[in-house]
Amino acid sequence: MEPSKNKQFKGFDFDRQKIIGNYIVDFYCSNCNVVVEIDGSSHDDKVEYDAQRDAFLQNLELTVIHIPVSDVMNNMNGVMEMLFDHPALKGTPPAEGNEPLQLSSPEGYFAPIDILDYIYAVLHSPIYREKYKEFLKIDFPRVPYPKNADTFWQLVKLGSQIRQIHLLESPVVEKYITQYPMDGDNVVGKPVYKNGNVYINDMQYFANVPQVAWDFYIGGYQPAQKWLKDRKDRTLEFEDILHYQKIIVALSETDRLMKEVDKIEME
Repeated sequence: MEPSKNKQFKGFDFDRQKIIGNYIVDFYCSNCNVVVEIDGSSHDDKVEYDAQRDAFLQNLELTVIHIPVSDVMNNMNGVMEMLFDHPALKGTPPAEGNEPLQLSSPEGYFAPIDILDYIYAVLHSPIYREKYKEFLKIDFPRVPYPKNADTFWQLVKLGSQIRQIHLLESPVVEKYITQYPMDGDNVVGKPVYKNGNVYINDMQYFANVPQVAWDFYIGGYQPAQKWLKDRKDRTLEFEDILHYQKIIVALSETDRLMKEVDKIEME
């Protein structure tokens, strides 16, 4: 079922019949985090179901507004006035006192890349991913507004480090934590992880590979494993061997930095 889009109210875009988790809501606004439910005459017969659904939605930090269908049919002006004055549809204040945060850096400015790095850090928070895992499956992720400028810049710094590591642009990835000690033909067979070593064939292996790097997921795949599997029966060149060791560093550092992100109270 495809939702009907572009229904606007006070500049907010609402989707109709939106799927969120295991529920279909009547109206959903992503840019104000509001769900509007039109309760029919049978509402009293499904109080428990509605309570479970509302609890699920509220856990995603969505505001749920219930409107009786009788009001929609008989008092639409009153419904519109209620919605017009509802605090959730007045926009979310960016900070206490409705004062915008001053996000200027010590150098006196911030750039678009800083916003990207802030978001990149948030999306790599294990706590954030667990909290919004159902929501992330069906919609664009909600990115929390920084609670203060210090929090913003702490996350920008971590996000920048993670981004540069993922692009293999950080000097950190040149500090290899693994070795490739055995000579041979360098032909990749079936990769096997054993006792901290990644064997590419019966004799040759990358030594001292952390388990966390070997098992690390990005999206639906494990880079340390997929990179080798994609090169089955191929001969690794010298640059390939160095590149794989950079990947292991990048994955290990990503795991470490994700833990650092979770130490920062975002909201």
